[in-house]
Formats: sequence, C-alpha cells, structure tokens
Amino acid sequence: MTAPHLEKRSVRLAGHRTSVALEPPFWAALEAAARRRGIALAALVAEIDAGRADPAIPLASALRLFALAEAQRRG
Repeated sequence: MTAPHLEKRSVRLAGHRTSVALEPPFWAALEAAARRRGIALAALVAEIDAGRADPAIPLASALRLFALAEAQRRG
C-alpha cells in the first residue's frame, strides 16, 4: 500500500515494468527536467536508473537525488 502523500507510477526499465512511488513535487521536477531535455519522463527515469553508481540505492532515492541536484543547479 502506498502512503497517501505518494504518487505511484509504473515505468519500463530494462524490459520489465516497475513501480516507483514519489511525492508529487518530485514527479513534477522530473517531468520538467525531461521536458528541458526533450525526452519522455520514462526515458529520463531509465537514464537515471542506468546511471546509478550503486545499484543498492533504491530507484526512488536516486530519482529524488536527481531532482534535488537539478533544482540546485537551476537555483
């Protein structure tokens, strides 16, 4: 069960579907980053997933850290 403050989305990574639950502001930041790059959100998520230095880091954490880094670069 997903916490009520989280929004769960399904994405296809390496040929399999997985679900990720994030707070809506993180999804909004990721969508904006994807738009700036001219790619689909799913492509950005796959890029972040593939670029994780430590695969033990949960995908949701990697996505949040990416969104934070983007905000800091743009701020």
